[in-house]
Amino acid sequence: MDKNLQFKGLWAIVLGGSSGFGLAAVEKLAKHGMNIALLYREPSVAEKPLLKKLLDIAETCLVDILPYNINALEVEGRELFIQKFKPFVDKHSVKLLLHSIARGNLKPLAEKGIESDTSNTLSIEDIQMTTYAMSNSLLDWTRLLLKEELFHADGRIIGLTSEGAHKYWESYAAVSIAKASLESLSKYMAVEFSPFGLKTNVIQAGVTETPSLKKIPGSEKLIEAGVKRNPLGRITEPKDVANVIYLLCTDEAFWINGSLIHVDGGEHCN
Repeated sequence: MDKNLQFKGLWAIVLGGSSGFGLAAVEKLAKHGMNIALLYREPSVAEKPLLKKLLDIAETCLVDILPYNINALEVEGRELFIQKFKPFVDKHSVKLLLHSIARGNLKPLAEKGIESDTSNTLSIEDIQMTTYAMSNSLLDWTRLLLKEELFHADGRIIGLTSEGAHKYWESYAAVSIAKASLESLSKYMAVEFSPFGLKTNVIQAGVTETPSLKKIPGSEKLIEAGVKRNPLGRITEPKDVANVIYLLCTDEAFWINGSLIHVDGGEHCN
């Protein structure tokens, strides 16, 4: 088998792939012949360079890349995607569902001071929205693709978590709750969706300088600490994570299911 075309005729659905890990995964998988359906939310100004980049990747790698600027978190958005996507694909051709949605509230649980302004603190609604966006929506997407008979007989589901699910990061509570939820959900999905041939895993990337990380208060300190902690002397790059996403899609990764995989150069060891 030509390893450069090992995924020829197969599809990946990437949720949240306009930058960071999602976009890096698009580039890596396309190089190995996988077609991509990419869902994202971007204003028209930001969308133009993204569409150009996707077109360049598609032409270079000789694959199909279908961009969908729709809300993946709404029922209407999912229905619209299915309506537009199904005419382009065969049944059972989706090899990968990658959940890379980074939408959440970055607020503290409490403000300092007795007369603090509670409008700047996390509400229950903030937590619920963040948890659905970054965790529970993966379940809805998985069920939908199964219902539409789109998953390959040896399909892969991959979510992305972070060290912030296990230790304190400033104003990260809602995302931390969501990531911890995703890790738990993935274990149950690994068991209960295995009869359908699906393998569900979660990647915990090291500190990576992505647009999402830069929104976190004190991200500069996280990056600085990440470099110092990492045995290999640098922070993680999106391509490092994309490489492992690719590996998890290979036939050789058939027996990996229900795992949390550290992709951080050993950063978590310190």
